[in-house]
Amino acid sequence: MSQTQEKIDLSEEASRHILGAGADSGLLMIRGIADLSARARGNCLILEGPAEKVLLVKRFIGVLERRIEKSGSLEQNEMRRLFDHCAGEEMPAVASSEPFADLISSFNGRLVRAMTAGQQQYVDAIEKNTVIIARGPAGTGKTFLATAMAIKALKEKRVSRVILSRPVVEAGESLGYLPGDLKEKVDPHFRPLYDCLQEFIGMGKFEQYIRQGVIEITPLAYMRGRTFNEAFVVLDEAQNTTMPQMRMILTRLGYGAKLVITGDHTQIDLPRPSDSSLLTLADIIGSVESVSFIDLCGKDVIRHEVVRRIISAFDAYQMREKETK
Repeated sequence: MSQTQEKIDLSEEASRHILGAGADSGLLMIRGIADLSARARGNCLILEGPAEKVLLVKRFIGVLERRIEKSGSLEQNEMRRLFDHCAGEEMPAVASSEPFADLISSFNGRLVRAMTAGQQQYVDAIEKNTVIIARGPAGTGKTFLATAMAIKALKEKRVSRVILSRPVVEAGESLGYLPGDLKEKVDPHFRPLYDCLQEFIGMGKFEQYIRQGVIEITPLAYMRGRTFNEAFVVLDEAQNTTMPQMRMILTRLGYGAKLVITGDHTQIDLPRPSDSSLLTLADIIGSVESVSFIDLCGKDVIRHEVVRRIISAFDAYQMREKETK
């Protein structure tokens, strides 16, 4: 294994990110690479070790500097994900390539893109297929990316409307005995979808699109009997749908429509968890053409780093419980 030494001059911003203090500083990440020595001298980073690992760090720094140039700054968690991406098997083959392309800009100008290899696979599946089922734990971007892709398709005029739905299990699905009109009844359940939409298009445009019917947010119970042409449909919290409900939504699609289904099998709220359609759906339609199943995991969590650790702890606990039974 050939050894090499390289001195890398860092820009001021890259130096602040890589050489700054903190448990997630770039220098500590780099020093965690086996057989590689890394030390700082002013704004210079001096690397010594196997040539391919020096190249890995150079790629990370190159991508980091380009990301900083676009975004101005990165949070430590995002830098950690960027480093994990460059250090993983999915590392770009070309040193100058960005890990993942931008999808759209948020209302405040923030660039939205896949942050992990699993999320990029999810985005690619949405582009290429008609029905996409994304399964994974909280924080993996299932709903956020589905909504981003829906708004992107709307802006590019590939669809004429966006329809977001979810089962309202806690309200008994009928929603009849709660006070208020339909919107007041379902608002608490749809708040995560409202937040996503408002982040992408702003409150004013969101309210305008709702009034015009360009964006529709409706409980799953109200989808029966309808057909959606030229629509991007997102069904959220699909782990709380029964098989008849799932069959109903899958057969609503018309010409030019796309359906993204998201769910987490660890958060089933049905009276009988075994009734969840998400548990057996792959066995039924997994081989159907233009249907894609994407499984996201703890590595794809993009919330606070502690969320990833909590998910890993729960997974480990459940594994131990299964082994003791």
